[in-house]
Formats: sequence, C-alpha cells, structure tokens
Amino acid sequence: MKRHFWKMHGIGNDYIYFDCFDWFPSDPSAVAVTLSDRHFSVGGDGVVYICRSEKADGRMRMFNADGSEGKMCGNAIRCIGKFLYEVKGIRKDVLTVETESGVKTLALTAEDGIVQSVRVDMGAAELRPAQIPAAFAGERAVDVPLDVSGTQYRVTCVSMGNPHCVTFVDDPYALDLEKLGPQFEHHAAFPARVNTEFVRVDGRNELTMRVWERRSGETWACGTGACAAAVAGVLNGFCGQGEEITVHLRGGDLAVCVTADAVFMTGPAAFAFEGEADI
Repeated sequence: MKRHFWKMHGIGNDYIYFDCFDWFPSDPSAVAVTLSDRHFSVGGDGVVYICRSEKADGRMRMFNADGSEGKMCGNAIRCIGKFLYEVKGIRKDVLTVETESGVKTLALTAEDGIVQSVRVDMGAAELRPAQIPAAFAGERAVDVPLDVSGTQYRVTCVSMGNPHCVTFVDDPYALDLEKLGPQFEHHAAFPARVNTEFVRVDGRNELTMRVWERRSGETWACGTGACAAAVAGVLNGFCGQGEEITVHLRGGDLAVCVTADAVFMTGPAAFAFEGEADI
C-alpha cells in the first residue's frame, strides 16, 4: 500500500516521517531498513512515525536505519514539532511530544506560520554509570580512562535518554571514524552499545564535534549527542552551567544550555521533500 511520507532533517540528521495518527505499519522495523537505504530507496538515518498520544500533542516512534527502535532523538523531535505545527495544524507555541524516554516539551519560534527554530527541554542528564549503562564504578564517570584497542582515552559518560560517551580530542576531523567509531560502540564497557562524541574545545562555551551513532554510523548531527557533549563540557570545566553553549556539528550548529535540573537544546528543523512509498 502506498503511504505518503515527508523527508525532514535537523541540520543534516535526516529521517523519513509518516503521519501515523490513524494507522501504523505492521512491521515498522522492516520499513525503516528498506526506506533508509541511500542507494536503493529514499535514504535516511531512519524512519520516524508520528502517532497520537493520550498524554501529549503527539508521540514519536523512531527506528534507526538498522531497524532497531531508539528511545530519543533530539533532531527528530524538533522536526516533529515543526510537523505538528505546520502539517497537523496544532498551532501552539508550546507543544509536548511523548517519546520512549518520557514526554518532552518544545517551545516553537514561528514567523508567518513557518517554524524557524525549536527549543526542546531534554530533561536532566543521567550521570550514574549503572543507568547509562556504562561499566564504571562510582556515581559518575567523568574524565575517566578507557582503553580502546590499545589507546587510552579520557571519557565522560552521559545518558540523554540514550547512552553517550564523550571524549575530548585535538581534532575530530583528523580521526578515522569508520574504524574508531565501532571500537567505541562495541566496547565491553557499554553493554547496550554507545553513541560516541569526539569533541574539540574551541573556546569557552564553544565546541566542535563529530558523532558516531550506535546502529547508524557517523551522522551529520545528533541532538542528544550535542547535549551530552555540552554536559561533558560543563563537567570538565570547559563550559559554564546556565550559559549558552554553541556546538558545531557537520550539518550545522545547535545551542545548548545545561542547568542544574535540565538540558535545553535549540536548533532548526526543515522539510526536504515529500513523496509516496510502498510499505
């Protein structure tokens, strides 16, 4: 059966979106695997199903390109805010979206009916290793050593609804991420695998990063990864709590603010094109 889809992206982190307020595919994982193929199908980092919610304005079901379901995606949720506002006609400045890691609140900035940016309350960062999960002792894993294939890195571990490992490096663009990324992702210290951010400190409250996402490989942007990098920047003294932190990613910039109780992420969302797919 043919179903309409929208291709959207948040600074290059691109997904295929379906309006599932009145239907849902019988095999959402298989749809994600098929449609995410960049050579033989639409192409994307995964598929997002925008569903009804009994507790929010909408619900996000996000499936990675390998068919696995993700709990949270910062770039995708901004796109959902734009979709609910512009396509579904839910014209509210503040929207709520149910995710597998809880209900998130979105503040939208719109001009002439077009959403320009979305600020997401991502909730509090989880730092307890057992809850991330990460196999480190103690209440936090901040600037701790990690041996990766014979090379020692200093890492900080954070969960933003999904697990992240942040390591500060001299130049993230000098790294062979196709080799290094999987070594972190499948490291024994991370029983659920891990997203890894390779971050350079450009100045106070300014970071540049590349990200290797578990199950997807390198992506042009990762909203939860940018939040994790900012949290790690605060914990390691490179950034200020309560101050705006600019995070440069391959696809563009995100603004992150880390407070004592929550992490706020602000960035754009954009439509690329729309079409129909047999699913």
